[in-house]
Amino acid sequence: MSDFPPCPKCNSAYTYPDGERLACPECGHEWSAADTGVDPDALDVKDANGNALADGDSVTVIKDLKVKGSSSVVKVGTKVKNIRLVEGDHNIDCKIDGIGAMKLKSEFVKKA
Repeated sequence: MSDFPPCPKCNSAYTYPDGERLACPECGHEWSAADTGVDPDALDVKDANGNALADGDSVTVIKDLKVKGSSSVVKVGTKVKNIRLVEGDHNIDCKIDGIGAMKLKSEFVKKA
């Protein structure tokens, strides 16, 4: 199932984004994503507890994380402010005090 609203014509749950519009593969109906309030380009990133994350949120690290290429470690409980969500395996861009710019996986953080 998708995170997009069901088709307004046939109520199918298999809708998908098609450029600026949403489309239904079952009946062929197309409609504007702006009509539904859904942004088809929005990232759906959840923390370790299943809470949705957004740009600018603050998160807390829930596991000691080794920094690749360094002897540094990001300790449990480290608070990271003003995150930015990005595409990819490591889906959080952030800056950690004392370490610098870093990419994190959302599964190792919880929303603060």
